[in-house]
Amino acid sequence: MAASAYAGLPGGLPARAFLGALAGRTTRVRPIRWREVNPTPLPRFLRVGLAPPPTQFGFHRGGRGAVLPHIPMHSTPFRILSAGALLCALAAAKAEGDLGIFNDQGDIGAVSKPGSGVYDPAHGTYTVGASGANMWFKEDAMRFVWKKVSGDVSIAADIEFAGASAQAHRKACLVIRQNLDPGSAYVDVARHGDGLTSLQFRDAQGGTTKEIQSNVAAPRRVRLDRLGTPSTVGVECRGGAASVGASFTLHVADPFYVGLAVCAHDDKAFETAVFSRVELGAASPAAAAPQPGLRIITLPSGDQRVADR
Repeated sequence: MAASAYAGLPGGLPARAFLGALAGRTTRVRPIRWREVNPTPLPRFLRVGLAPPPTQFGFHRGGRGAVLPHIPMHSTPFRILSAGALLCALAAAKAEGDLGIFNDQGDIGAVSKPGSGVYDPAHGTYTVGASGANMWFKEDAMRFVWKKVSGDVSIAADIEFAGASAQAHRKACLVIRQNLDPGSAYVDVARHGDGLTSLQFRDAQGGTTKEIQSNVAAPRRVRLDRLGTPSTVGVECRGGAASVGASFTLHVADPFYVGLAVCAHDDKAFETAVFSRVELGAASPAAAAPQPGLRIITLPSGDQRVADR
């Protein structure tokens, strides 16, 4: 958030110094020179109404602090420019904290690099980045953008990874999670870097993760539904004309967390995914209905996979 306070202000001036200048006061800020903030000359449009001359505009050392020189506000163009710059700064700060349909975000488990989650209201996308070793076994390490909810719910999204990667097991997921502990009970629909898409779940706190693999690779859209108590969890994967799903029973008590997650599957790396057309709404009973022509088989690993009959 600190970085956003500088966005849109002339030359990247700290917001408190800029506001002091708008009020016609001399404001003390930390010692720093204009060239330390921005090595390029002031653009011509920033020079309107400035006094002293542009070559003198900046921070000047004085005692323990530094002084921003008085900037007269009688110039109409400068008033317009200043007001516009301030509005841009406030808008940028608001946008950084805005998560659209979600309430909060954070890293779950041990991660080597802080993750990120950015909502773009203009395009309706969520860009989520993370390190983290895995979302598997008894603990998870990931970035999670969430909303705390109760009752029946569904979440759906288109998922694409940003950029190429040699990591076939990087994961971008829609998640329903009991709590924010690394070993929480959870269920997700996980899109892997190599296209494998699975319904992954841990049915108890500290339990071992299991999965049901979809027979549709790299689906363009996925959906996760939670219905009733105990919960029936259904997943749908759509790729081209194909649409397949699976469901099972999982104990998830109210309230719980629903949202978007990314894991790099390599704690030294950082992977990013883009979630678009994200929908959070009512669950559909059809998500738990058996699908004709499909069956679930058990693999040698003990995991399961959706297959044709």
